[in-house]
Amino acid sequence: MEQETMLKEILSAFKLHAEHIDKRFEEMDKRFEQRFEQIDKRFDRLEMKVDGIRLDLTDTQKTTNFLLGKVAHHEEKFLELSQQKQ
Repeated sequence: MEQETMLKEILSAFKLHAEHIDKRFEEMDKRFEQRFEQIDKRFDRLEMKVDGIRLDLTDTQKTTNFLLGKVAHHEEKFLELSQQKQ
């Protein structure tokens, strides 16, 4: 009978220990979930910043292309004028 009582107590101790470990894992899961949510928010903000930079670069490229076209057009006119004088 004593062995059976001891076994029951050991099983009870294991059960309590397992419950304690389960609680700690749940706490860790919550922390990880919170951390991942923070990381997701940061990535979203970073993505928005990159999109804004991409738009700025596209606008700059369009402006540069326009100005290059104007410069090329003026160079053609200068070439025509210089050839007319000769």
